[in-house]
Amino acid sequence: MVGPHENKRMTRYGRSPWIENCPESLVPACPKQRGSLQTDVVIVGGGLAGCMTAYAFAAAGIRVALVEEGQIGRGSSGCSSGWISDDPGVGFQDVERALGVRAARHGWRSWRRAALDFIALVRRLKLACRFDQRGALLVANTPEQALRLKKEQKVRRDAGLDAPLVNARAIAVEAAVSAISAIKTRDGATVDPYRAAIGLAGAAADRGAKLFERSPARRITFARKFVDVGTPHGTIRADRVVVATGTPTPLFKTLARHFWYRSSFLVLTERVPARIRQQLGRRGAVVRDSAAPPHVIRWVEDERLLVSGADCNTGPDRQRGTILVQRTGQLMYELSTIYPDISGLQPEYGWDAGYGRTADGLPYLGPHRNYPRHLFALGDASHSVTGAYLASRVLLRHFLDEAEEADEVFGFHRLPRSG
Repeated sequence: MVGPHENKRMTRYGRSPWIENCPESLVPACPKQRGSLQTDVVIVGGGLAGCMTAYAFAAAGIRVALVEEGQIGRGSSGCSSGWISDDPGVGFQDVERALGVRAARHGWRSWRRAALDFIALVRRLKLACRFDQRGALLVANTPEQALRLKKEQKVRRDAGLDAPLVNARAIAVEAAVSAISAIKTRDGATVDPYRAAIGLAGAAADRGAKLFERSPARRITFARKFVDVGTPHGTIRADRVVVATGTPTPLFKTLARHFWYRSSFLVLTERVPARIRQQLGRRGAVVRDSAAPPHVIRWVEDERLLVSGADCNTGPDRQRGTILVQRTGQLMYELSTIYPDISGLQPEYGWDAGYGRTADGLPYLGPHRNYPRHLFALGDASHSVTGAYLASRVLLRHFLDEAEEADEVFGFHRLPRSG
């Protein structure tokens, strides 16, 4: 590794490569919300979950308007890793202990179905989001991790879930990682998350959705038959409001205590020389290790490595820059211990993405008893984008009064009764 001053000059800190490298011709230009508008559903939040939900509702023939305080896709969604994972990123054993085996099974099967349907939607809409179908390896690097992984595999298989365990040789061939064992999954993919978000926003607009940028929801009031969402320059009246902001905004302070506010850090390397790439396995799988917090490693356009991890509690804004530089160096060092052949490679981008984590690690999707005419999509800590698709389908079913039994796994009933 080079010295900190040289590294600092070449690395682009605090900037998402997805957003920075997107051609201006693809970036949507949406107006501010002004005046009065009446619709069936208003969505607060223009990230991937909000755009996906806008598309799902509009495709179902429901009038929908979306308001975003900044620009569509440029929040946490545009800073994510862009991994469509087929599991929720938390141990099955942990969810089983918290909610029971039936609920855990429902959660895993819903997540896998969402991943498959997300992949199918990207293909059907022909979204220009650098889609690449990839499986994943959940690897164990130490004997203790291998023992826990073996137990994880057993409880998944006992619950009727597919969880093949592969050995060190197979892992080395697939990903050139020195690990003892891994659970291998096949139903995943990677995308450019910013292009996916704006592509879905465009698809929603094509089906009649009204999209507004730089229009924060300043107030939300509800009555027996309607809900009003006020922006700085107007009001939208709807039958329901969908709050797809990832974490509770100041309008929902009573919900804030149910989340841990965290930041994940991401690093994209400079281009890996071809001679080194040839030594790094087939490069077809996303690798997630069993560290706490875990690393997620994937290839971008088969030339650069993207690693996320080093999660920590979100600190004060004044410390953000210092922490970002430190965590970028930490992740590059940890990546070089996983792939020694890349030692000396420099980080091209280092950035962070905030998220909220719930007590059991699963998101809250659906209605809350204290907020009539509200539907929420909050607390996706999976480090993947699958939860955006899952949220869109769960929320649509709730709106249509067609909720499935499996949807209850993600409900607010998991909160303490005082919540």
